Amino acid sequence: VLVASGVVAYFGPFTVQYRDMLLRDWCDKCHEQNIKVSDDVSLNTVLGDPVQIRSWMLAGLPVDGFSIDNAIITAKSRRWPLMIDPQGQANKWIKNMEKQNKLVVMKLTNANFVRSLENAVQFGTPFLLENVHEELDPVLEPLLLKQVYKQGGVEYLRIGDATVEYSHEFRFYITTRLRNPHYLPEVSVKVTLLNFMITPQGLEDQMLGIVVAKEKPELEEKKQMLIVESSKNKKQLKEIEDKILEVLSSSEGNILEDERAVEVLSSSKILSEEITAKQLIASETEKEIDTTRSGYKPVAEHSAILFFCLSDLANIEPMYQYSLTWFINLFITSIEQSGKSDDLQTRLANLNDHFLKNIYRNVCRSLFEKDKLLFSVL
Repeated sequence: VLVASGVVAYFGPFTVQYRDMLLRDWCDKCHEQNIKVSDDVSLNTVLGDPVQIRSWMLAGLPVDGFSIDNAIITAKSRRWPLMIDPQGQANKWIKNMEKQNKLVVMKLTNANFVRSLENAVQFGTPFLLENVHEELDPVLEPLLLKQVYKQGGVEYLRIGDATVEYSHEFRFYITTRLRNPHYLPEVSVKVTLLNFMITPQGLEDQMLGIVVAKEKPELEEKKQMLIVESSKNKKQLKEIEDKILEVLSSSEGNILEDERAVEVLSSSKILSEEITAKQLIASETEKEIDTTRSGYKPVAEHSAILFFCLSDLANIEPMYQYSLTWFINLFITSIEQSGKSDDLQTRLANLNDHFLKNIYRNVCRSLFEKDKLLFSVL
């Protein structure tokens, strides 16, 4: 818990490699000071809730551990999150996750921005402020610092010239599209900075989902249905466990003489067995689907490598920046236009060749003549 608290407090802005190095250093320091620490410390095992993580994934959170850690930090941190999100992954996840809660999406340039923020704070609706730059509007300061005060038993917050009631249901998210922003210390201490840049594993899984959905739509649909069903089953099991604990803690005297407790325990046992049986069948089916899906993994790996090659071009010339949406659209075009074949290996070769040529042609149009040779080497 000690190490996990440090992760939530400090790890947000760092890359996955630097986080792993820091975690190892911290564990070594704990051993040196004779502080007991687990051998395989991770934020997911200490603070993660499997049911909640599954629901985040259904809302579009990338499946890699780095993104899951970011989501846990977002949920557990005391300060509001500011997410460095050049590929729009965090934006998409928040919009899907908070859609049913009537999420308000705004930019600082919107004319009714302050009024919408006041209403969200008052009525407890989630608020997403997107596409911010390196400086934040001073009107946000009381909100970021949570300068809430009580008056007549009611909590208030001052936003600009207005004083509004503060609802504890309110949630605030900030995202930026900047790749490498430099936030001054006075901004950094008011928010939880989170590095939401896509990882190779997260992108690979996303590309695999796209290619399988296009090549074997019935398979991908079945996979998504199983994920949703599995999430529901796990949620039900958790509710059953909570119900049993509540009955056991509220029961007085001999539990066998408490008819309500016996009834609840019996019905819970039957329901739990049914859900466990369903889970076993779903797990077997999911394994079969994953085996078929893994046949397309070489295409997903190839496309993920290409995307990170394109990302590296920004180190040569800052103007060379390509969006993930554009990249995915090109990938889908290649799936539709490349040569078809019943033989999987031939089909994979056709896909890779067509996509490579497609990327090369499209990217070369945007490069200076002097950089084209370097790009061809990459």
